[in-house]
Amino acid sequence: MSPATDGLDARRLRFGHGDRAILDDLSLTAPGGAVTALLGPNGSGKSTLLRLIAGTLRGEVEALALDGVSLPDLRRRARAQRVALVEQEWSAAEGLTGRDIVALGLLPHRGWLSFDGEEGDAAAVHDSLVRAGALAVADRDAATLSGGERQRVNLARALAQRPSLLLCDEPTNHLDIRAQLDALALLRHLADDGMTVLAALHDLNHAAAFADRIVVIADGRVQAAGTPGDVLTRELIARVWQVDAQVLSRAGSGRPLIVFDPEPAVLR
Repeated sequence: MSPATDGLDARRLRFGHGDRAILDDLSLTAPGGAVTALLGPNGSGKSTLLRLIAGTLRGEVEALALDGVSLPDLRRRARAQRVALVEQEWSAAEGLTGRDIVALGLLPHRGWLSFDGEEGDAAAVHDSLVRAGALAVADRDAATLSGGERQRVNLARALAQRPSLLLCDEPTNHLDIRAQLDALALLRHLADDGMTVLAALHDLNHAAAFADRIVVIADGRVQAAGTPGDVLTRELIARVWQVDAQVLSRAGSGRPLIVFDPEPAVLR
């Protein structure tokens, strides 16, 4: 395991449309060498938050630092050398293969014209495809890939980028159960090697099983932050998601195991 780094420190992030605040003075931390799961209902601002951190969306920030370095002060290329974002959906230009998409992750380190001939780049692309489980579709036209295949290629592209901070927006989106678990295990492995991982997830049990830290957001603000056992309580689940649930202890690890009441009634 590599030594843990400082990680991400985001303070007073704000973003809105008109009079509607999507993020309202939101602050959070994501420790280095750990998986932090970002949870919240649909529309709570998870994707917006990740895009603000990545720099693909502009908002207001009081401070946004990774390992002590202010991200807004960096040029776009320098920021891309440190931060990679895996979005839920993306479209590929016709004629690009999966391998071509993954090679784009090398651009922040190589420039627009140099990566094809650089020694080791082909190996880096191959390794990223293997780690993301995307090698089988490496030479297919990316525009023909299924949602799950695209998700794996996009993750491989982010790995080729060699970031210090990996941001994932629903990394299990479109994947079957085995592939979901493989993707989450990969995030766990990356964090164990020292990477800072911040992943927006919908499945609370996935977060409980794989994350070191959980941040729950709703109404533009952080509602709770801490370990899975501290955060994922019956009371918080009822308040944030408006559902009743039993919170059990997972055999072996002692991590929370959440069983939802199938009835639509809200806990009162």
